[in-house]
Amino acid sequence: MIELYTWATPNGWKVSAALEEMGMDYSVHPIDINTNIQKEPDFLALNPNGRIPAIVDKDEDDFVVFESGAILVYLAEKSGKLLPSDIKGRSEVIQWLMFQMGGLGPMQGQAHVFYRYFPEKIPVAIERYQNETTRLYKVLDTRLADHEYLAGDFSIADIAHWSWARIHYWAGIELDDMPHLRRWIDQLEARPALEKGAKVPHETDYRDNPELAAELIKKAQNMVTK
Repeated sequence: MIELYTWATPNGWKVSAALEEMGMDYSVHPIDINTNIQKEPDFLALNPNGRIPAIVDKDEDDFVVFESGAILVYLAEKSGKLLPSDIKGRSEVIQWLMFQMGGLGPMQGQAHVFYRYFPEKIPVAIERYQNETTRLYKVLDTRLADHEYLAGDFSIADIAHWSWARIHYWAGIELDDMPHLRRWIDQLEARPALEKGAKVPHETDYRDNPELAAELIKKAQNMVTK
C-alpha cells in the first residue's frame, strides 16, 4: 500500500495519475498547501523541502520518497510499468522526465505566480515566464509531430508533462499554433486513469467554475506574499 501525501496541483496529479495508471493500491492524505501545513514538522519529516507530493511505501518498511519525478521513477520500477527496462528506452523516458522537472514545471510554475497570483502585476516578469513556457511547449509540439508519445510508448514522461500542459490556460497561454501538443493533451485527457488521478484529492475545473478559481487565486495571493 502506498500512502500519498498530496494536493490538487500539477505535481500532485503526476503521482495520483501514475498510481491510477499502474493500478496500485494507495490511500490519500490531503495536504492543503494554502494553510502551510506542508511546513509543519510532521510533513517535513517526509520531505525536508516542505513540498508536495510525498509517498510512504508501507510494503517497504515505510520507505519515504519525495520529489515528484523521483516518485514516478520509484513507482514505475516497483510496478514494472510505464518505464522501459532496456537501457536506451529507459534513458529516453528519463531524458523527457528531466526536461519536465528542470524546464516546464519551474517555468510554468513561475508563469502561474506572476500571471495569476502575485498581487502586483509585473509585465516584464509575466512576459518572461510566459515566453519561456511557450518555448518549451513548442519543443514538445515539435517532438509530438512525429511521435504519438514523448518517448516510445506511453510512459511516466507523458504523465509528468500532461499534468502541467493540461492547465496551460492558467498561465495565460493558448495552444492554437501547436496542433500536435493539443492532440496529445486531448488523447491523454481521454484516458480514464488520468482523468481519475486529476481529481485527487479533490476535483478542480477552474474554467467552468469561476468562483472556485477566484477562491484559489485569493488563497494563493496570501501565500506568495508571506
